[in-house]
Amino acid sequence: KTPATENAEAIPTSWSGRSRCLGGYFGVLWHGFIGSFWLALKLNDYSTAIQVCTSVLDILITLRIYGLHINSAYKISWIILILLFPIFGLTIYLLFGRSGAVSVMRRRFGKNMTMLRRYHAPILQQRRALPYPDRITRNHVRYLQDRAGYPAYDNTDVTFYGDTCEALEAQKTALRSAEKFIFMEYHAIEDASAWQELEDILAERAAHGVEVRVFYDDVGSIGFINSKFVKKLAGRGIQCRRFNPVIPILNVFMNNRDHRKITVVDGRVGFTGGYNLAEEYFNRTHLRPVEGQRHPAGGRRRARPDADFLRAVGRNAEGSPRGRALSARCALHRAGECVVLPYADNPLDDEATGENVYLNMIRSAKDYVYITTPYLILSDEMQRTLRLAASSGVDVRIITPGIPDKKLIFSVTRSYYASLAKSGVRIYEYAPGFIHAKQCVTDGTEAVVGTINFDFRSLYLHFENACWFCGCSAVADVRRDFDALFPVCREVT
Repeated sequence: KTPATENAEAIPTSWSGRSRCLGGYFGVLWHGFIGSFWLALKLNDYSTAIQVCTSVLDILITLRIYGLHINSAYKISWIILILLFPIFGLTIYLLFGRSGAVSVMRRRFGKNMTMLRRYHAPILQQRRALPYPDRITRNHVRYLQDRAGYPAYDNTDVTFYGDTCEALEAQKTALRSAEKFIFMEYHAIEDASAWQELEDILAERAAHGVEVRVFYDDVGSIGFINSKFVKKLAGRGIQCRRFNPVIPILNVFMNNRDHRKITVVDGRVGFTGGYNLAEEYFNRTHLRPVEGQRHPAGGRRRARPDADFLRAVGRNAEGSPRGRALSARCALHRAGECVVLPYADNPLDDEATGENVYLNMIRSAKDYVYITTPYLILSDEMQRTLRLAASSGVDVRIITPGIPDKKLIFSVTRSYYASLAKSGVRIYEYAPGFIHAKQCVTDGTEAVVGTINFDFRSLYLHFENACWFCGCSAVADVRRDFDALFPVCREVT
């Protein structure tokens, strides 16, 4: 046969093979459809029994949910879904609602927490003897130490930065001084100019033998970095890990994200606060006017230039490290004046540490409570606590963004205004744009700065961290930051 003849005969053979493949594919689909239809007809004969069993199971699950020691809003949401859509609601609850759905991660995280608590045990025993200015402060510290397992530290210098650009420069200075290790954990990292400045410092320190580890949330950094980011850092001597990598399968743990923002240098200096390592948080994105204001083109968010940030430096009399995971700006104080307690929260235990700290501060306030949060989605208990404080004569003020990054969430945030205002809570919207700070100060005696928003995801679903502190001038700095914010906000209540 000639080559032309062979090619001519190969063409129909190829097409016949494809036809057989397509025929087999459609055959499988057809048989699957027929089988499903036959199964549906058979099950129809038992529809009454199936309906009765489903109803009984729905009632049992509903009673179980009602008896759980969880937030009432979660209970009501699941109960309504199951009662309105029995089969669908029950399926969704069994997939996502049960605590056992993340049992593997719960066990793994529990082992790490057990190891951490063993390390903290002798420190906690020593810290219980610290002097506190009053009983309320002592009770707040007791909760975080005894219940949450995080020790308080004295002999620690704390500073509050109201400007992210200033805080970034302080962070660079601390990184350049690293001699042993640098640990960084962030919800979002953008591989752009701000991060590049930090990366160059990290690479330089790694070249001098400093252990450098970077940890970021995979969902939080989507669109900011590419798949080669980890390898690029490894090539520069920087260890990098992704938290909870996104995989294209049904994974309940995907709903729990790492929202923390921490830098630790040599176990001596720590930073935390409301901003991620992305351009928008330093107002380096291209700006365009929108409704008389300015915010980043691309529509993600605008971090106010004076967003909250903390740095802490700890040391004892011998100069050994103190305050390993702290974050605040440094203002020097006499030994014993300042008490700092860095703490974390996670969705894998039954302790709502972040919410409980806020609740304790609001309930114990005598004169005022000032709060900033980018999102305001409150539990019934938090709403009652805020309303009760305002009704009792406490000056309760909340600052939220004036320009949203997510319009739907902004609408939900505003839906809480009326009920809070009715009890005397004053709501302010930050007129220049979006505000990403998460901070709270009460009576000029104590303050919290960290990553924990006043919303359900931060309080119940995310891994978070914050820093509680008292007895230092940084508390007054936080109060002054609020005093500077109120004039540029519009009161909406």
